[in-house]
Amino acid sequence: MSIIIASVSMTNPVTVQHQQRTVTSTGIQIAYRHLGARGRDPLVFAHGLSYFSYDWLDVAGRLATDRECVCVDSRGFGDSGVSPDKDYSVPSMAGDMKVVIESCGFDRVVAVGHSMGGRAATYLAAKEPALVRGLVLVDYTPENAATGLKRTAESVAGVPDTFESVDAAMSHFGIAPGSEKARTVRARYEAYLRRVAGGFTIKRDPHFRDQFRRTLATGERPKLGLDMWQILGEVVCPTLVVRGSRSDMFAAETVDKVRGANPRIELVEVEAGHNIPGENPAALSAAIRSFLNQLEQ
Repeated sequence: MSIIIASVSMTNPVTVQHQQRTVTSTGIQIAYRHLGARGRDPLVFAHGLSYFSYDWLDVAGRLATDRECVCVDSRGFGDSGVSPDKDYSVPSMAGDMKVVIESCGFDRVVAVGHSMGGRAATYLAAKEPALVRGLVLVDYTPENAATGLKRTAESVAGVPDTFESVDAAMSHFGIAPGSEKARTVRARYEAYLRRVAGGFTIKRDPHFRDQFRRTLATGERPKLGLDMWQILGEVVCPTLVVRGSRSDMFAAETVDKVRGANPRIELVEVEAGHNIPGENPAALSAAIRSFLNQLEQ
């Protein structure tokens, strides 16, 4: 395991100090960010498709005052290695989370997953009930809304092989150079990009981009090979589901179906779109803190 001491300035003035570590899972290097100190149940965070471990640091920094927090780069994302045989299945990603948890010496954790990361967190909770004491699903439902799926497909499929500069990458994602937003998120994009011949590329296996290009061309979506509604129903630990009130991925009409999937689910909404950790970290942190307080009474 390698360890790097790092600090990150988020959109607020607080600097989130943490360690960057790696561990090997089925031959793939899995990177993660560790912060906080031993105390209450640790939190382990899994990110969504258009994100990476960095995007959890604001929320994790707010919650690490009385516990350890670990933000994982899924295989194929961030500073983790890619899968040589393109195994990005839900069980494999959940298995990577378990390896990270074991490498940290945690006996039990609260698993937190945003969007794509919600699948892995749910699977881990369902299959490893002794390891996962609580589950938090952030704008995740097994049934994504068509509007959000279309936006995601077009966004991921439209990413070029390289960007000539960090500013060019931010411009591609709708952030005007020299703007206040560009100033606050530049460090994020510097961490999200890897220098390559010809400029920079985002830290995500092109496999995902190519999948969405095929989807847009043929209308055929990749198959999970799992019934995530069934797996959500298998979870035996208390579960908090947080929906963004303006989410285009978690449709309002799906709320009752999610509530009915498992009697252990508590569902709350916060003011945000799909990217709740980035748009409203304060409200998300408060919702998770309230859930933890009930869980750990």
